[in-house]
Amino acid sequence: MSKTKEYSNNEVTIVWKPDACIHSGICVKGLGEVFKPKERPWIKINEASTQDLVKQVKACPSGALSYYMNGEENKEKQTLKTKVEVRENGPLLVYGTLNITHKNGKEEVKNKTTAFCRCGASKNKPYCDGAHTDADFKG
Repeated sequence: MSKTKEYSNNEVTIVWKPDACIHSGICVKGLGEVFKPKERPWIKINEASTQDLVKQVKACPSGALSYYMNGEENKEKQTLKTKVEVRENGPLLVYGTLNITHKNGKEEVKNKTTAFCRCGASKNKPYCDGAHTDADFKG
């Protein structure tokens, strides 16, 4: 089981799953005052409003970042409407709740955003691991 870290401002808790991160940099580009990968702790949760934090976490293409509102009895993620986005020179992003069956028969449920490899270079197929950048993938 991969490790997770939680960062809270007493209103919202951001959950980070480092093993799922594809290092797209969207969090840093969107809220650079909060997400500082060269510092420890790397998430400075008190540097932005709860609303801005939630908006930025929802933009995470890998699902490595998620959140829950503090005080909610049910922290389970909601089932989300499915949406597909093709990122230029990058992954296929699928937003929503997905039931994934791997070639070995293992099943898992993904909520929020899942980034699927389009370039073929990922070492974590079917998921994107950011290898498209080094592979100079165009598409």
